[in-house]
Amino acid sequence: MRLVFALIPLLAALGSPGPAMAQTGQPAPPFSVRDLDGRTVRLQDLRGKPVVLDFWATWCAPCRASMPDLDALQERYADQGLVVLGLSLDEDGTAPVKRFVERLGIRFRIALANEKMLAQYGPIRSAPTTLFINRRGVVVRRVVGYVDKETMESFIRELL
Repeated sequence: MRLVFALIPLLAALGSPGPAMAQTGQPAPPFSVRDLDGRTVRLQDLRGKPVVLDFWATWCAPCRASMPDLDALQERYADQGLVVLGLSLDEDGTAPVKRFVERLGIRFRIALANEKMLAQYGPIRSAPTTLFINRRGVVVRRVVGYVDKETMESFIRELL
């Protein structure tokens, strides 16, 4: 994954038109990833729902600290349509990520971020990086670094 982090700025510097980057106030770029159960998750399937995209990694201490909070918030606001999608930056495949998620007891959906998504939503230079997408599919907030549960909940309530 560190190689991917290094390549994203290089590709951007080359000036290739490529996909639009996710920017606050702009529509979230479409994506398609596979979750840990092998099912496809597409942004278009989440249309009309508030979405939290959390880019994280098993080796990231702040990510580990925030995941139980995200899980609790997903549970609390699921009936209002909230979708929390964790996007692992780990490069060793699904097995270690599955073990990590099971050990923490995380129930919200987890997928592996692919290179196309990293290019569209990047640059992801720090983990966690969390994007908040409203029901209209617009990125309303991008947060880099750990966010405490109360602040995260206030951001989610803005989406609802």
